[in-house]
Amino acid sequence: MTGEAAARPGGRVTSADVAREAGVSRATVSFVLNGTKGQTISGSTRQRVLEAAARLHYAPSAEARTLSRGRSDVVLLYQPPQLPLTDLGALVEFLAAEFAAVGLTAVIHPWSRKPDGDVWTAITPVAVLAWDLPDSDVVAMRRNGVRAVVSLTAESDPVAQWIWGARENSIARLQVERLFRAGHRRLGYARPHDERLAEASEMRLKALRRACAERDVPAPVTLAVPGDEAGAQAAVDAVATWRDMAVTGVCAHDDVAALAVLAGLREHGLTAPSDLAVIGAADSPAARLAAPPLTMVAVDMRDTARHLVAAVTSLLEGRPMPAGPEVTRVIERHSV
Repeated sequence: MTGEAAARPGGRVTSADVAREAGVSRATVSFVLNGTKGQTISGSTRQRVLEAAARLHYAPSAEARTLSRGRSDVVLLYQPPQLPLTDLGALVEFLAAEFAAVGLTAVIHPWSRKPDGDVWTAITPVAVLAWDLPDSDVVAMRRNGVRAVVSLTAESDPVAQWIWGARENSIARLQVERLFRAGHRRLGYARPHDERLAEASEMRLKALRRACAERDVPAPVTLAVPGDEAGAQAAVDAVATWRDMAVTGVCAHDDVAALAVLAGLREHGLTAPSDLAVIGAADSPAARLAAPPLTMVAVDMRDTARHLVAAVTSLLEGRPMPAGPEVTRVIERHSV
């Protein structure tokens, strides 16, 4: 019996089906498909097993891999539903590719904050990477076999310390430096109007205050700007307030905030950078197509993903955490 007929009708193809198809033992199939070292298997037998597996469209189950390896190879990524997907799409794509390169499978799931019966109990991941985890969840995960847990908002988490420390400080420093170099000494901060970004914007504000202090300029005048049409008047009011307070350059939290500032300028018949310079963060196609095109601090999502994967694998292998890379740079356009 060959081909599809070898598999159980309507059932999942198993290693036993592959063994029958190839005319070998299940142990031989396991050795070949798992790349087990130290086994003397001829090239022709190995090829026969691989061809049989291909014909039957065999895919090992996660449970089987976990049993054979003694651990799961799944990394659970909790995607924060409370945050806009400005950069998350690219970051998740790069994370999946980088984890695959080290033999781990990334599974993305929205963070639901359910106290019991969450997805992590169903798929038994080897690692969890999340935006925000209560301490009780971290303890429960580790008690139940999750070997590496990263919470990106936990002050004690070394990965979070890089995100909100070196990385955030670098964004703020580059924004302030670029405006300072252009002659601006009274700065503003366009804070997201979206309350879901309140925690992230508070971290940025702290970093901006430090960067301003290093340049011996006043702390930025902070005003919320909208990311939707319903609150557009707030951007108009913010521009008027900044100009009344002699602010000449604005650090925008992200591309959405920077675009809102440009919209506010247009309503006043003003333009950037002659009336108010603007520099955003987290570059996007929208920033490139703005009028004028926005000067931005870009964050390299591929290098960010590589560092996060290196951090997780270090935790899994008991190695020291690697130093975080420099992932930010200024993209010069025409708004400063």
